[in-house]
Amino acid sequence: MERAPKWYAPVAVVALLWNLLGCVAYLSDVMLTPEAIAKLTAAQQAMHAARPAWSIAATAIAVWFGAAGCVGLILRRRWASPLLIASLVAVIAQNIWLFGLSGAAAQAGPVGFVLQGLVLLIAVGLVVLSRSAAAQR
Repeated sequence: MERAPKWYAPVAVVALLWNLLGCVAYLSDVMLTPEAIAKLTAAQQAMHAARPAWSIAATAIAVWFGAAGCVGLILRRRWASPLLIASLVAVIAQNIWLFGLSGAAAQAGPVGFVLQGLVLLIAVGLVVLSRSAAAQR
């Protein structure tokens, strides 16, 4: 096994932390109480209620497979790549609903586009990193 570049481990750890933040955000979202939902704006409540199960599942796959894939990156395991590819596909599915099917694009504003764009770019970068790391073994 080839020795990884010095930057590899810190990048993999930061990627894991990034995905763990996604896991926390996902759990915070699915564990919203009725009281917390009532505090949302009417538009946010409507969007929350309208989410299809497949979109929620896509978010779960994106964050949990992403975190597991990053553990695989840290351990330099080949199984990291399929997990990160699944995470990327789930991010794309999530974005299809969020920006294509839900009409939330107008409500999200530029910040929503930038954040989801960043999520997508990082997911793509992690797939590239995992495939590159797998090729070096």
